[in-house]
Amino acid sequence: MRRLPGNKRGFTLLEVIVAFSLLAVTVTVILQLFSSNLRVLSTSEDYISAVVQAEAKMRQVLDEDDITEGTSSETTPEGYRVETTVSKVYERRTRDLPFEVLEIGVKLSWKSLLAERSMTLRTMKTVKKQKAGRI
Repeated sequence: MRRLPGNKRGFTLLEVIVAFSLLAVTVTVILQLFSSNLRVLSTSEDYISAVVQAEAKMRQVLDEDDITEGTSSETTPEGYRVETTVSKVYERRTRDLPFEVLEIGVKLSWKSLLAERSMTLRTMKTVKKQKAGRI
């Protein structure tokens, strides 16, 4: 700071402009961080909802008494596209056993504001050979 005549102190115009510039940059960065956090929060809510839907479909398939090999797809009321795939695995290893191993996959797809998103859950289930059917 420069001393003004009459022993008065104050800020120069340059100091005021620099202070406002720093304040503007800081506020801009804080607002960008806040908006990106909101975007991440929205995306995580989408994924949580999708996991709940996919787990519900997986439980539904696993609870069926007669699981059949094949693929099916549907659209839920919430707008998710669900593709369920059931296929035999380890056929050579289970050939002489009284059961089969089925791999069950549930793929859930949905459109978000920015992109098409999807997730897949997979599990396996053993079933008696006479209960394993075909489509």
